[in-house]
Amino acid sequence: MKLLTILQNGKEKLGVKTNFGIIDLETTLEKYPNPDIPSNMMGLVHKNYRGLEILQQYLSNLPEDGVNYLNESLIEFGPVLPEPSKIICVGLNYKKHADETNSPYPNEPILFNKFNNTLAGHKQRVRIPKMTKQLDYEVELGIVIGEETKEVSQEKALEYVFGYVTANDISARDLQFTTSQWLLGKCCDDFTPVGPYLVTKDEIKNPNNLNLKTKINGKEKQNSNTADMIFHCDEIISYISNYMTLKPGDLILTGTPEGVILGDPKNEQIFLQSGDEMSLEVEGLGELTNTLIDE
Repeated sequence: MKLLTILQNGKEKLGVKTNFGIIDLETTLEKYPNPDIPSNMMGLVHKNYRGLEILQQYLSNLPEDGVNYLNESLIEFGPVLPEPSKIICVGLNYKKHADETNSPYPNEPILFNKFNNTLAGHKQRVRIPKMTKQLDYEVELGIVIGEETKEVSQEKALEYVFGYVTANDISARDLQFTTSQWLLGKCCDDFTPVGPYLVTKDEIKNPNNLNLKTKINGKEKQNSNTADMIFHCDEIISYISNYMTLKPGDLILTGTPEGVILGDPKNEQIFLQSGDEMSLEVEGLGELTNTLIDE
């Protein structure tokens, strides 16, 4: 199932992508009530598999002529996952990306965090902070946790996943390396666009074998596959859960492949500017597009 967050008059509503258009679940529930179905994304994620089963049955029983479908091109998208309790990121997690930055492969996952102020939706304009002159893109596979997870084995880790998203870990390189901590370069407003869809895990056979691409103003910059990860999705979830409890709705960004601006020779680095359009795609999850503007 492909889920999305619709923004309407400042309110976040749950949408479902179908072959006929987008179902606005809140409006549909007003017409055909079901108290077991939440009308927002976080409510559904917290209900996890059981919630999806109820929703699927509800949608299959709707009368064909009783649903008003929205035109996707006219929708205002919100961050597909509006309120994760944690955003945990993995750095230097692709072999070729480590190679292009002349970095050794880590022995354990390099973890850092982002915050909800960084979230942005598909087609939303992303503000460039006044403090940076070196803005970079990073296409990433995002994992959405669906069940409380603590000390889970690698073999069972993917059972705790709700679904997957396309994400852009926007990075201000000059701020990122000001100190040994990456926070300033990673946590500015709008620095984590996610979407357009949250795709439930049943639609993704193997998250460790998905193509990833980035285009800037239509020109391809990144083209890789999650198979190049140093630590794969099941390893990452298991590793993190040994140190902290993962909650439903937590978002894990699994790292970016080669092709970022940081990996170019210094005399060839042309960083992102106002007006640039970033289009990022993970196989099966949809293309996430944002345009940059000055803050």
